Amino acid sequence: MAAETDRTWFAGRLLQHLGNYLLVSPSQIDLLYDHFRLLMLWNERINLSAIRSPEEIVLRHYCESLFFAARMPEFGPMVADIGSGAGFPGVPTAILHPEWSVTLIESHQRKAVFLRESTREIPNLAVIDRRVEQLSRGFDSIISRAVRPAEVVGLLPEVAVQIGLLLSRSDFIDIDTGVPVDWISCHSIPWSDNNLCVFGSFHVEQ
Repeated sequence: MAAETDRTWFAGRLLQHLGNYLLVSPSQIDLLYDHFRLLMLWNERINLSAIRSPEEIVLRHYCESLFFAARMPEFGPMVADIGSGAGFPGVPTAILHPEWSVTLIESHQRKAVFLRESTREIPNLAVIDRRVEQLSRGFDSIISRAVRPAEVVGLLPEVAVQIGLLLSRSDFIDIDTGVPVDWISCHSIPWSDNNLCVFGSFHVEQ
């Protein structure tokens, strides 16, 4: 394996980027690296990520997802990652929060196969290969990165009552679904001038 994709390189880049933002343990790095290694291999055969540079994959996928997961409120233990794709932000979220049960929702069959193969050693993680409209209530919170924000917000409150999104500033400003959401926290992604992670709850009229 090329030096720029071995574990030592991966751990070094991960820790350097994360700096003082959060800590990850050696065992968590091992799980993240196992996923990264398979992502690099599978990405040569199926389009899991449009980003091909290992450096950019570490930064944009793993570091941003870990930053997101570290700032996610204690919404509840049952989390669904909507349109998980290659596993972001769901896989880093499950690794950083082993006390939560995280389900990756991905309707693309080949991507779902990758997710199952790359997460076998993560006991608090499951994969469901179905479309979001086929989901029923059973989660405390939903998270997402790659799906249209309005579509994810529209799942409240039928699928869950809390939500976390990784998205651009303009997409956040433009969210207009008619679903009442109390946005309780918003954080700028350190490695981007444009991206945010935001968290909210379905607003229940008193």
